[in-house]
Amino acid sequence: MPYKVPFVDYPCQYRNLKQELDAAFTGIMSGGNFILREHVRRFEDNVASFLGVKHAVGLNSGTDALLLSLLALGIGRGDEVITVAHTFLATVGAIVNCGATPVLIDVSAADHNMDISQLEAAITKRTKAIIPVHLNGRICDMDPLMAIARKHRLLVVEDAAQALGASYNGKKAGSFGDTSCYSFYPAKILGTAGDGGMLTTNDDTTAEKVRALRDNGRVMGQDEVVGYGFNSRLDNLHAALLDVKFKHVPRWIERRRQIAARYQKGLAGISQLRLPPPPENGKYYDAYQNYVIRSSERDRLVKYLKDSGVEILVSWPIPMNRQKALNLSHFRLPETERISAEVLSLPMYPELADDKVDYVIDVLHNFHRK
Repeated sequence: MPYKVPFVDYPCQYRNLKQELDAAFTGIMSGGNFILREHVRRFEDNVASFLGVKHAVGLNSGTDALLLSLLALGIGRGDEVITVAHTFLATVGAIVNCGATPVLIDVSAADHNMDISQLEAAITKRTKAIIPVHLNGRICDMDPLMAIARKHRLLVVEDAAQALGASYNGKKAGSFGDTSCYSFYPAKILGTAGDGGMLTTNDDTTAEKVRALRDNGRVMGQDEVVGYGFNSRLDNLHAALLDVKFKHVPRWIERRRQIAARYQKGLAGISQLRLPPPPENGKYYDAYQNYVIRSSERDRLVKYLKDSGVEILVSWPIPMNRQKALNLSHFRLPETERISAEVLSLPMYPELADDKVDYVIDVLHNFHRK
């Protein structure tokens, strides 16, 4: 049956932007501009300007943004990269796929991001980089993380796939590290009609390497290749659609923050739920990719919500260090495992009407009254 409150509503967003999106599609198809043309360059320039960085490189996915970051920075066999397990598989997969070894530390109970207090103890002589994951639209505590990275001369690759538009002490996600990685998967704050991604950096050499790596080792305008690479380009059509949507991102984030504040106020009286940090919290400006709550009765609550017509998402119920195929069981991550057993994400998208938010809140109150 169709959900009364879907988790996301792609058709609604399309209806709202139909004229602009249709014009972009028609322009691409009628002009025959499909691969690395002006639409990609324009979108890259707009993102770089928005983030306050020198370079933005359009890629086919956030996954390849992570992999090409590590390769361009020279990470490979014999190196260790510190990150977390409470993230999408691609974060750790990129480390493994470039030949390096992932070192996993736990996350904070407060915001589910990297527990910086555990970072320095995980550093060894083989450590070359840190990948902080800005989860659910909140940036990691980057001041102490960057101080540790500078002290130990470590590279920093930001996984900002869920944090476009979020900021920390006035500085946007993606402007801290040596590189930063974004995903334009459809459900993201800025999503395309399929897969897409981007890598940002302030380093000219890194940007040049990634542009070659994304296009099979070729440098545009040159006959001689620089080496082997991948087919990791952002398609021109996706770039055009994303550029149409991009100018709406600030307004969409403000709406997400309004929805989060409504959830926060409406759910505050349910003592059995653990809510995310409030929308206004000093140094953080959260973009609310997701609104994540915790419940010790998560599985029963999930069924009740679905039976009541509310579509939700449970992210990574089996933590990576408990996935047998990944060979990560030697990492002890108690908070990650507790979070994995308790979290669920409520509907969160800018087109979500207040009455639907209130319905979700009522369903949660009804469950706990019963």
